[in-house]
Amino acid sequence: MSTHAPEMPILVDDETGVWTTDALPMLYVPRHFFVNNHIGIEEELGAERYAEILYKAGYKSAWHWCEKEAECHGLVGVEVYEHYMKRLSQRGWGLFKIEEIDVDAGTARVRLDHSAFVYVYGKCGRKVDYMFTGWFAGAMDQILAAKGSPIRTVAEQVYGASEEGRDHGLFVVKPL
Repeated sequence: MSTHAPEMPILVDDETGVWTTDALPMLYVPRHFFVNNHIGIEEELGAERYAEILYKAGYKSAWHWCEKEAECHGLVGVEVYEHYMKRLSQRGWGLFKIEEIDVDAGTARVRLDHSAFVYVYGKCGRKVDYMFTGWFAGAMDQILAAKGSPIRTVAEQVYGASEEGRDHGLFVVKPL
């Protein structure tokens, strides 16, 4: 396994200790800490209910992130989505690859390799990457709104690497 330094700017405020990348404050936590908290909440609420909550929160967060990053870097349209997938990948959530995207139609297919969740859950026979799902629709809808389109979307995970016979995850975004 080869390694490299992070490919995104990380600034730490000397006075507050707050980490910032591009236009937004960030948190840097160990994967096991984050995923163990995720599992604990899932055990209390159930995966289905937790997925619903995370979809809404993730959608809102992705919209906000894309809006701020587009403004910071002067990005528009598909550039925003590409930048979002790049930064998600650089932050260790997994490797996100846009397989197909048509911003005008509000559609996308995103492949996920090396999911942080699958590394912890392993092959458990169900989708475990549901935290990401709302992110893809939130990002798409922010881009659509910025260009004045009335189209809004929904995202779903088709399958995940945590399921037998799969070595990656796949998400689709489509109009409501």
